Amino acid sequence: MRYVSMTSHNIGMNLATEQYLMNEKDFGQEPLVLFYYEEPCIIVGRNQNTAEEINQDYVKEHNIRVTRRLSGGGAVYQDLGNLCFSFVVPSDSEEFGDFKSFTQPIVDVLHKMGATTAEVSGRNDILVDGKKFSGNAMYSKNGKTFSHGTLMLNVDLSVVADALHVVQDKIASKGIKSVRSRVTNLRPYLAKEYQDIDVPTFRDDLLKGLFNVDSLEEIKDKQYVVTPEDQKEIDKIYEQYYNNWDWVYGKNPEFTTKRRKHFDMGTIDARLDVKDGVIKNVKFFGDFFGPQDVTQLADQLKGVKYDRDAIAAALEKAGTAQYITGIPTAEIADLLA
Repeated sequence: MRYVSMTSHNIGMNLATEQYLMNEKDFGQEPLVLFYYEEPCIIVGRNQNTAEEINQDYVKEHNIRVTRRLSGGGAVYQDLGNLCFSFVVPSDSEEFGDFKSFTQPIVDVLHKMGATTAEVSGRNDILVDGKKFSGNAMYSKNGKTFSHGTLMLNVDLSVVADALHVVQDKIASKGIKSVRSRVTNLRPYLAKEYQDIDVPTFRDDLLKGLFNVDSLEEIKDKQYVVTPEDQKEIDKIYEQYYNNWDWVYGKNPEFTTKRRKHFDMGTIDARLDVKDGVIKNVKFFGDFFGPQDVTQLADQLKGVKYDRDAIAAALEKAGTAQYITGIPTAEIADLLA
């Protein structure tokens, strides 16, 4: 295993670095683990409607950076009290959507640090004492997969409910009354010697635990340091994606029909433009996951009769599992029609 400790506190730059290392650097079959943390920001999932996920006035007033990531899942708030981790592996080494294979090594180290009730839960969360402190998302391309996640060590939780719009059906589906009541910081659950730990030390302790060493000096040959040549390419990715208004917010067309439902494996929010009984356009939003770009699925629905059986047939032909993982085709057809 190799590792990278990023030095930037700009979420967009860190996501650009992750994207570059995944797509442009070859570490063979050796897994790569990345750690990074950033100033206050919101990161929306690839398939989400940014304008509907954030409180724009609050975000602007408090100078919270907003960007979109390549992976699916829901919007998250982060600040300098949160540590992000990412595992990059060959796609054939893990099944897409199998978050536990990536998160369990982190949980094992946390147990050694005293958080003995930490556990992988649901489709992509890590909980401690039944409360969420980590959400995870996944992305695959060109034979590589990354799974990245958050670790809320000491985040300002008072900001979360004000900065994000979390719809009520998602909260209700978890049987909990509010956003604030279902998330927690990890630090209070760690052993006494870690109660005052800061994020850089937390990162280093996790690295030592993952590599089973007593000091980072023992694994200095396993560290990859971004070169000036790397950084030039990373800067290009940053401008193309993470600092680009069109990528972050997008230009979303108006639609005549909105169909939304929360499933166990995520929420689908579909906007359909239907004319003369035929689907002219469709846009999928949501916090679902899938290895392929969902816009390809939307394209295959254009020109299809707005009828349940016709939609189901088109979805079957397209193979919905590669775009929306874990939600049966029949249930998607029921929702759309």
